[in-house]
Amino acid sequence: MQSFDNIRSNLAGDRPQVHPDSLIDPSAQIIGNVIIEKDVFIGPLAVIRADERGPDDSVKPIIIGEEVNIQDGVIIHSHGGASLSIGARTSVAHGVTIHGPCTIGEDCFLSMRSTLYRATLASNVWIGMAAIIMKATLDQHTYVPAGTVIRSSHDVGRLRLVSSREDEYMKDVLEAANRLRNDYLEQRSRVKQYLHNQSLMKTAR
Repeated sequence: MQSFDNIRSNLAGDRPQVHPDSLIDPSAQIIGNVIIEKDVFIGPLAVIRADERGPDDSVKPIIIGEEVNIQDGVIIHSHGGASLSIGARTSVAHGVTIHGPCTIGEDCFLSMRSTLYRATLASNVWIGMAAIIMKATLDQHTYVPAGTVIRSSHDVGRLRLVSSREDEYMKDVLEAANRLRNDYLEQRSRVKQYLHNQSLMKTAR
């Protein structure tokens, strides 16, 4: 696990759990009861903060599933006593805000500047750019157009399904994020090896 100051405990003493195969940019802030599973990418200036105590005085977790792609400037937080989870292989694009309680399924795509509040998404849901989802549940393969505001079951009933083209785009975005994560991890490994070799050389002198 990385030991940067940007990965730190909350006031309740909960410390993030980060899988060693995940990549977190040093400028991102990961605070409190956050569980980050394998092969996650978290970009610059993202904030994932689990620090509000609930009625039982504990902080519920924010869980980031395997291969989730969280891009620059994303904000993820939750009310006290409420959990939040993002399913495997979901992409969260630049500037998205997610405020729990929220449950986001696997293989979803949240476009730039979209906002989720008290939302439940099944798998393979597409949220368009700057769309807002409030207190609503979306079924599998639902497509939410850019700029749409969803606040009721009536709003949900007017939505169409994700097309094969959009489904393919979601997969391409995830593959690109995985390549980027692996490139950064490889670079980090080379730097660590170089510093280790330099240390050995100094010791041998």
